[in-house]
Amino acid sequence: MATGAPYTVKWGIMATGWIAEVFSRDLLTNPATRSVHDVAHTITAVASLQGPSRAADFLKKIDGPADAATYGTYAELVADPNVDIIYVATPHSHHFQNAMLALEGGKNVLCEKALTVTEAQARKLVEKAREKDLFFMEAVWTRYFPWSIRIRELVKEGAIGKVHRVIADLSIAEANDDGSLTFPETNRMINTQLAGGALLDLGIYSLTWVFQILYHLQPPAEKEAPQVLAAVTKHTTGADDLTSIITHFPKHKSTGIALTSLRVGTDPDGSNSGGPSIRIQGTKGEIAVIGPAYRPEKYQVIKKGGGVETFECVVPKDEARGWGHGMFWEADECARCLRDGKKQSDSMPWEESVVIMGVMEKALKAGEVEYPELITTDVFDPQSPLNVGKA
Repeated sequence: MATGAPYTVKWGIMATGWIAEVFSRDLLTNPATRSVHDVAHTITAVASLQGPSRAADFLKKIDGPADAATYGTYAELVADPNVDIIYVATPHSHHFQNAMLALEGGKNVLCEKALTVTEAQARKLVEKAREKDLFFMEAVWTRYFPWSIRIRELVKEGAIGKVHRVIADLSIAEANDDGSLTFPETNRMINTQLAGGALLDLGIYSLTWVFQILYHLQPPAEKEAPQVLAAVTKHTTGADDLTSIITHFPKHKSTGIALTSLRVGTDPDGSNSGGPSIRIQGTKGEIAVIGPAYRPEKYQVIKKGGGVETFECVVPKDEARGWGHGMFWEADECARCLRDGKKQSDSMPWEESVVIMGVMEKALKAGEVEYPELITTDVFDPQSPLNVGKA
């Protein structure tokens, strides 16, 4: 256990939607609840393009610090000297412009996933972080769960032998028999103006499991980006509503299959009766991960020839606040990196985010999914509507 006062990080929250609320509540939970004593978090500023009153309402909703600053522009948030790091909680259509605004302003950044809309955008953000000597990380919260870390350790230790295949799925059953979906065409999930579609919103989690096993654990000297084959179906809005990706790593003799859909569900009745959402298959057995890919409920180590061990995945709750979702572990990683002067996380390094973004872009191109230039350009514009809002 660390001694002395914890290293406390001052967070600025960019945008005030649902994901910002979930993350911010986790920031404010007591770290001791999860047996963390070396780092802590506070929120010192919130910005909403709907105005400072919306930011103030957000703080009240999450029971945030009464003295936190509230802003009606992102530029003001970026300029606040009392902010160590900015959490970009806007739609992924906005991430490139919003994260670049923060980096250009000299702020460390944790940016929600999917990191961007294109590989070129992701690479430019990485280049800017390197140029400015800033910490920058994609908020792939699933990677920082203790059980995700343990599963990677088990694979690395050879618990199931040489891993050759990972199958991962995150899908939701939202289709009607006539081909329509249960939500309107303006919904962000299928709105191309917001880079909607199954892949960027849900499929990123499927790819997270494929990559954290088959790519992340490759020896540094043998890093191999995958060959990509994809099948995509499109909704009437033009967004993908069912995407299947095969990632093949020929040098390592391994294949990852990442599945996502808005039409059929991984677990239609919510009881996990459909089997594991992730299967990590090796020569001596497999690890079956049960529950939604973004936040599993348990995993099993199944040995060839017999023997099954089951481990529960329990997110600790801060009873005083009645909260605990699991995003606090990625925040703890950010805090430790800032404390130690690290610019990127070992568990979610820059280049890996870029490679994953490239895989998704290839899949979307194969399905002829197109997004507006406003959200695909890799030219930074501080006055972009994505940074200043619409008149």
